[in-house]
Amino acid sequence: MVDVWVDVEAHQLEPIIRPVVFNVITGPFVGTVGDQDLVDESIERLKKTLEGYEARLSSSQYLAGDFVSLADLSHFSFMRYFMATKYAEVVEAYPHVKAWWEALLARPSVKKVMAGMPPDFGFGSGNIP
Repeated sequence: MVDVWVDVEAHQLEPIIRPVVFNVITGPFVGTVGDQDLVDESIERLKKTLEGYEARLSSSQYLAGDFVSLADLSHFSFMRYFMATKYAEVVEAYPHVKAWWEALLARPSVKKVMAGMPPDFGFGSGNIP
């Protein structure tokens, strides 16, 4: 099950949220004009994708079962940045996804990693990792 969700993240979720992150967070700092149509399309695709996550997480606390695994952690990097955008509210419609995300954020190890991941990729502060 771990490998399935790692693949889902790499081939489904990340390609959907990457345009949102790049257009909303990084684009303004590097001087590109955002593509709102692409962002809107990505959000609609994300909603459909999150339905699958919601179904899975309604029967287990984490993606591969009731334990944290690489399946969950592989989602963290792009989700962390997506959740720093105004579009993060999309997750509110999926209570199990929201609970999963909050459970990940509550982990001390995730908090430690997140401390080195500024929500603006460091562009705003000039502290680009």
